Amino acid sequence: MDSTLILAFTAAFILGVGKGGIKGISILSVTLMVLAFGAKSSTGIILPLLIAGDILAVLYFKKYTKWKYLVNFLPWMLVGVVVATYVGKDIPETTFKNLMALIIIVSVLFMWFSEKTNKKVLPSNRWFSGSIGFAAGFTTMIGNMAGPFANLFFLATRMPKNEILGTSAWVFFIINNFKVPFHVFYWGTITWDTLKTNLTLLPFVVIGFLVGVKLVSYFSEKFFRQFLLVVTAIGAILIFLK
Repeated sequence: MDSTLILAFTAAFILGVGKGGIKGISILSVTLMVLAFGAKSSTGIILPLLIAGDILAVLYFKKYTKWKYLVNFLPWMLVGVVVATYVGKDIPETTFKNLMALIIIVSVLFMWFSEKTNKKVLPSNRWFSGSIGFAAGFTTMIGNMAGPFANLFFLATRMPKNEILGTSAWVFFIINNFKVPFHVFYWGTITWDTLKTNLTLLPFVVIGFLVGVKLVSYFSEKFFRQFLLVVTAIGAILIFLK
């Protein structure tokens, strides 16, 4: 088995674990996919796998969904996707990555301070939900890297673990399906050949999802929130180094 397949299988498994509830680690699968297939090509290969994981997550966590937070966050995310589709390619990649990583790290520090002092950030605030939602949409179109921004939003809601998982499952199911036409018709990164690759990788997503569901059941509410902050910070560092 060549190194490309090993990287791809590992990425698919990690993606599934993330969709199963171990939020934040999916950025590792994005990084591995880039190493396996290249930056732009990997976005089209990973998107159908993300949607497969989203379907599993929606079915499993659907009863925990809090629609009011989805309504606050999702429209701005959709706007971010559209803007990124047309102008993202004109932004210098290094500048964009460094700025994005810096924003995430500062936001993580702010959320950490909020957790320690028990001061609440209101996700219903239009400025907060709009800016974080737009950033999440922009980054998910550029490189499937919305996780750190979405984590910040859902941490700010202070919802319980399962409600975060149920609500975020629907957010990503909708946004990832929304991205498909842009990848097919505008970027040309989803083709019949990439879909064949997806079929090979799909079983690893399913296995990873089952593992993720089992693992997250052992997480306490406090540990889950701390875990999200840590993996979000790690995600920012990986973006910076990528």
